[in-house]
Amino acid sequence: MAAPYSQDLRDRVIGAVAAGRSARAAALWFGIGVSTAIRWVQRWRAEGHAAARAMGGDHRSRLREHRAAVLSLVAGAPDLTLAEIRDRLQAQHGVRVGLTTVWRFVEANKLTRKKRACAPPSRIAMT
Repeated sequence: MAAPYSQDLRDRVIGAVAAGRSARAAALWFGIGVSTAIRWVQRWRAEGHAAARAMGGDHRSRLREHRAAVLSLVAGAPDLTLAEIRDRLQAQHGVRVGLTTVWRFVEANKLTRKKRACAPPSRIAMT
């Protein structure tokens, strides 16, 4: 993910606009996108600053409230796949989540999972 522009650049663009230059002219002068300069100026006029906003989204687990239910499912049947855990959560507790959410919960709680379905023995390796 790209990093936000520096606060120094933001201040210089805002300073140029405050000195009478248009946002478009300031964008061309400092080598940034026109829409970026316009958004900074709009935020400066509305909020009094053009500081970078927080990046990233909500990283809280949707399964945090259902931790006991997931752990009891895994303890009762340790060979469940992620899809089976997801399906049982929906059937028994009404919790609808994606496979990635289940995987992140399992990973965060250091639960070991079955990696793949049973496969026939290898013909190359000694069995």
